[in-house]
Amino acid sequence: MDIHFTGIIIGVATFFIIGLFHPLVIKSEYHFGVKSWWVFCLVGILATIASLLVADVLWSTLLAVVGASSFWSIKELFEQRERVRKGWFPKNPKQKE
Repeated sequence: MDIHFTGIIIGVATFFIIGLFHPLVIKSEYHFGVKSWWVFCLVGILATIASLLVADVLWSTLLAVVGASSFWSIKELFEQRERVRKGWFPKNPKQKE
């Protein structure tokens, strides 16, 4: 019986990648506002293209997860702005509206 760990590695890495993007969105909105959306878009495009070019299933999948998480972060960035407006998160006093 062969045991393959690729699925477990992808699952655990996906968990950590998604977990990494949550504070990135919060910090990005705090320091730069929603105008940082294009950085997430660029990372998403590059990671998605890279996932198409990488032959190894593990790395291709992880790049696709980074790409999808980046695209999802654009939506979360705008929702984070609303959470700040509601007072659920601190507003950067140096940031202009």
